Amino acid sequence: MPQRVRVERRPVSEADSRAANGPDWDRYADEYQATHGDFLGDIGFVWGPEGLTEEQAHALGPLAGRRVLELGSGAGQCSRWVSVQGGRGIGLDLSHRQLQHSRRLDEATGVTVPSVRGTATDLPFRDGSFQVVFCAFGALQFVAEIDRTIGEVARVLTRPGRFAFSITHPSRWVFPDDPGPEGLTASQPYWDRRPYVEVDPDTDAVAYVEHHRTLGDWVRLLAGHGFVLEDLIEPEWPEGHERIWGGWSPLRGRITPGTALFVANLPEAPQAPAR
Repeated sequence: MPQRVRVERRPVSEADSRAANGPDWDRYADEYQATHGDFLGDIGFVWGPEGLTEEQAHALGPLAGRRVLELGSGAGQCSRWVSVQGGRGIGLDLSHRQLQHSRRLDEATGVTVPSVRGTATDLPFRDGSFQVVFCAFGALQFVAEIDRTIGEVARVLTRPGRFAFSITHPSRWVFPDDPGPEGLTASQPYWDRRPYVEVDPDTDAVAYVEHHRTLGDWVRLLAGHGFVLEDLIEPEWPEGHERIWGGWSPLRGRITPGTALFVANLPEAPQAPAR
């Protein structure tokens, strides 16, 4: 990410989002793994900065013998944990450097996560390839064409199938991304869906994009592709957890939610459209 950026709120295409976020994560991957690797664990499944684990959440359901796809897999920590539980974890990420870290952890742990470089809007898998798809703070917030992505998830899932994903809690978009007191003052409308955009002032090129959807947007997206919402988990900040991660902190976490974890099922038979 450029050291100097200009922040804007404006629409950004899928092509521009992808062209910005892939290289950005390539640049940031080393720092990210060095800073957060111990918290995530080489074989660990953490849903968000609060530290909620899949062992606690049970969002994916039974894993033994199941084919499981992780969107935005990074260094594959979550998929590696899935494999240890008896599932077959497979990763997909846009960042080549993140996938190099995944290979590094494959060799260090002896638990290999087959991974591919690709985009969540065009999954390189056949229909019905997986019984579970998940995303832990991964690709979904960086995708402009989110309806296409949810459709792709539905396509590669078996019926019945499970889709679980964690994102920045949509209510956080009302506040500045600051772990201190400034981050507790509402400063922008919750319904402003314009993406957060960082622009390189020297070239005017988009350098980073993050997209915002409301809770209702996510529910409608899921329902529109035949998913049935099983649960919406909003992890509380644990006592004694003092870690600061970007805009997440004990100060903010004890007052307002920072993570939303959606758990949805794709039924065995397609659901009739709601009237």
